[in-house]
Order: sequence, then structure tokens, then C-alpha cells
Amino acid sequence: MSKIIRVLGIETSCDETAAAVVENGRHILSNVVASQVSLHQPYGGVVPEIASRAHVESAQAVVEAALKGQAPRGQAPFPKTLPVDVIAVTVGPGLMGSLLVGKVVAEMLAWIYQKPMVPVNHLEGHLLSILPGNPDLEPPFLALVVSGGHTELVHVLDYGRYHILGRTRDDAAGEAFDKVSKLLGLGYPGGPAIDRLAAKGNPKAVAFPRAFLADGWDFSFSGLKTAVVYHLRDHPEILATKKKVADVCASFQAAVTEVLVKKTIAAAEKLNLRHIVLCGGVSANTALREAFAEHHKKHRVHTAAPALCTDNGVMIGVAGYYKYLRSAKKRFSPDALSVDSTLALKNW
Repeated sequence: MSKIIRVLGIETSCDETAAAVVENGRHILSNVVASQVSLHQPYGGVVPEIASRAHVESAQAVVEAALKGQAPRGQAPFPKTLPVDVIAVTVGPGLMGSLLVGKVVAEMLAWIYQKPMVPVNHLEGHLLSILPGNPDLEPPFLALVVSGGHTELVHVLDYGRYHILGRTRDDAAGEAFDKVSKLLGLGYPGGPAIDRLAAKGNPKAVAFPRAFLADGWDFSFSGLKTAVVYHLRDHPEILATKKKVADVCASFQAAVTEVLVKKTIAAAEKLNLRHIVLCGGVSANTALREAFAEHHKKHRVHTAAPALCTDNGVMIGVAGYYKYLRSAKKRFSPDALSVDSTLALKNW
């Protein structure tokens, strides 16, 4: 029987304070997330200073709750003994102020309990968030990371071995959703709002462009966003009719989905990969999941539960576990962690 290793994963890269305890990279023992959506909604997007302050206020209660396997209830003191073996924390990419809060919490716990720390790339967390609930899935596989800040197509050769096939050249898919939602007056976050309304619209109502960028596996959604701007400018009456707004949502969503699916499937066929992993916040989108499901005969598409699509501590605990296994340092080290707001996922 393999040794049991429990990892505390801490995630504070953007606007969610999250912590979770994961056993051997697959079994979720706790998962606690304190959302900041209500704080940022009045501004139509994430305000960095508000986010970092909220992390400071929530971090202790969230970690405490994760260690006890319960929802956060006030500012209770930390337990006398830490029931985990490793502490993993997001060190980038993300908002600098938010990342620093997680780093300080992780370092404090490591010093107090003399536990090893593992710095985790946020994107690697998303890549491996699919593993809980999929006990038989192992690399190699192709992963599409779609979130508010990232759209990347990654060939996962092994744990810690990644080949970036393509990235967005401008707006990420989730960013485009948020901007179009703002144009339509649907508020923040835009992805869920557009997803709900698109279900009532006609995806063929507006012939929005598809940017396939034939010279590689990169993505581009800036032109699509601009097309929506021009369409609303030329048809101002749309905003006064809920049905027409729904048609714009459905048509925009169809344009994003078609590009994501076709490029991912083409890459999988080129690399002769049967397993495709869909991860990141946008991977919870209904239309995107349904479009990928249509390719089930040739490819097995793995999607995580919606709670593991958005930022969470589980994905950091999972990535931290596999990074810990590869690490030469398996004991507490007093060395401070470094955070990087622009940290990229490196090619192996």
C-alpha cells in the first residue's frame, strides 16, 4: 500500500479565498471557498485592492474550516496539530496583492508546524483539477484551459511535463464573456449570465466571426468582442428586447464554442490523443460541454464538477501533491516563497 500524503492546498490568486485538503492527489477530504463576487459586482469586474483585503479577512477562517472539514465560521484559532503533511500554495499567475496573502499564510503555517511548502502554478492546478473523480486518468492527455484570464491548449505529457501548443493572442475566452456581458448589461460574472440567457436564444441569429488562426494553435477573441460592439451599435433596439439579447448571447457563445472545440479536436487528432481534459472556469459552460460531448466516439472528454472548474484549493492540493513527489526537498525549509503575477506555464 502506498504511503498516505495529505496536502493542504491554498488558493488566493484572484477573487476567491480557497483551501482544501487532498489525499494522495485524488481524494478530496475538504473543500472550502469564500467567494468575493458580491464585493466586485458593483464594479463590473475584480478590483485588486478589494480582493487582497478580502483575502486577509477570510484566509484564517477558510484554512481553519478546510482543516476541520467544515464551512468557515468566524475567526477561530488554528488547531494545535496540523493534520496534513505538505502545504501547497498558488504563487502565480494572478493579482500580486492576492498572491501575497496566500504566500504569507502558507509560510506562517509551514514555520509553525515545520511542514514542507510547495509553490504551485495556478495553471498547473487547473490542468490537474480533473484527477479527483477520475481515478483511472493518467497522462498523456490534451488539456484545454479556459478561464477569465487564460485560454491555453496544453499537451500534458506527464506530471510536470507540459508542451504549450497554443495560447490566446489577446482576450481570453472568459474575459470575452465578461466584456460582452457588460455590453449587454448582464453584470458580473459574465460567463454564467450569458450561459443562462443563451439557452433561450437562437445561436444562428447573428453570424458572428470565427477566428481560427490557421497558422497555429493560438486563439483570438478580441475580434469577436469587437463584432458584438458593432452589432449593438448598428442595432441599438436589441438591448430593449430580452429575446434579442438572448439571441446575441447564444450567437456569441456559439462562436466562442466552435473555435475552442474545433481547434482542440484537431490538435487531439494531430497528436493521436484520445483523452481530452476541459478545465478552468469557462469549462462549466453548458454549450461548451455539450459541443465536446458530440465527439465522444473518437475522444473521451473529461470535465470536472462545476465546483472544481472555478478557482479552488483542491486543484492546488492535487498539483502540490504531484510536485511534492518530484521535489528533492521533502522536509521543512526556511526559504521564503516567491510570487509572480505573470508566471507562465513552462514548456518541458
